[in-house]
Amino acid sequence: MTVIAGRYRLLDVLAEGATGTVWRALDETSGHEVALKESRVPPGLPADGAPPLHARRERGARAVARVSHPSVVRVLDVVSEDGRPWVATELVRGLTLAETLEAGGPLPSREAARVGAEVLAGLRAARAAGVPHRDVEPEDVILANDGRVVVTGFGGTPEDDAGPAAELRSLGALLETAADDRSGPLGAVIDALLGEGPEGPVTADRAERELRRVAGGGPRRPTGGAGADEGGSKTGGGGSRTGGGGSKTGGGGSRTGGGGSRTDGDAPGAGPVPAGAPAPPPGAREGGTTGTSGGRKHKAPRRVPVLVAGIVGALLIAGALVYHAVRDDGPGAGPGAPGGVTSTVPAGSGATGADGAPTAPRS
Repeated sequence: MTVIAGRYRLLDVLAEGATGTVWRALDETSGHEVALKESRVPPGLPADGAPPLHARRERGARAVARVSHPSVVRVLDVVSEDGRPWVATELVRGLTLAETLEAGGPLPSREAARVGAEVLAGLRAARAAGVPHRDVEPEDVILANDGRVVVTGFGGTPEDDAGPAAELRSLGALLETAADDRSGPLGAVIDALLGEGPEGPVTADRAERELRRVAGGGPRRPTGGAGADEGGSKTGGGGSRTGGGGSKTGGGGSRTGGGGSRTDGDAPGAGPVPAGAPAPPPGAREGGTTGTSGGRKHKAPRRVPVLVAGIVGALLIAGALVYHAVRDDGPGAGPGAPGGVTSTVPAGSGATGADGAPTAPRS
């Protein structure tokens, strides 16, 4: 097998394009596999045009080597063989976006937005290092097995730069091809990237933010007025509100009225529970309700009438006792007197009853 620069042994072809061939190669110095790109002269280029082209590509590759970003392919080495530059990069295992679209069709909007955001992040990092990407295409984007989105195909130099607006337009065209739906939020971002939106072209910073928002499913929309977010959580003054019997707080404390706490699901106008009232049965909620929301309500016992009835009854009993006591102490009271009671004093020796038998003491 061919060895390039005495170090890289060519194994097989990974990809071919107008600018060259990408080989899978073994770095015999490190023992690791790399991707090695062989520079190719386009057909029809005059012989004297090849050296300047190779020199420009080599400068571009060395510039990319200065970029450190997970979405930009990492350049490991630049060597020369037969007057042509060979660029060794990390071997990213995965499929290109072009292969993915060919195999499975367009991507769901959120996945397409994720890919677009990572591509744009890589393009921005490379541009900041002075390495513009002349035209990013699906063949230049690798969807790596480890989840990364990696941009390849760099090599442009400042003199080749068509400007950041052209770079954004190429990204818009890429997403237009990759996405399965342009009618939703992603479509608005694509229009802005292409300069077709109502507000005209968009900046790279804003475009990346919008793509990440779409990829994440968008912001949480209020569902219950100001301060509410998706999922029903509502906060106010540091407190939280949860449905289904959860606590409602405002200003950090529980909401109370007249000494009784109130929770979601209380009956309207429910007042405080009197002190000493029996605990509600298991499953009952404060405010006199039980069961789930919408269940049958049970009224709390009316204690005042019960207490009044008890007091009246006690007074009647006391009155009856007093009446009998007065009656017994009146004139003519004693054994044998009408309405009298039998004495409980033990009978003395020789005391007899009506029939002459000893009288037993009564209790």
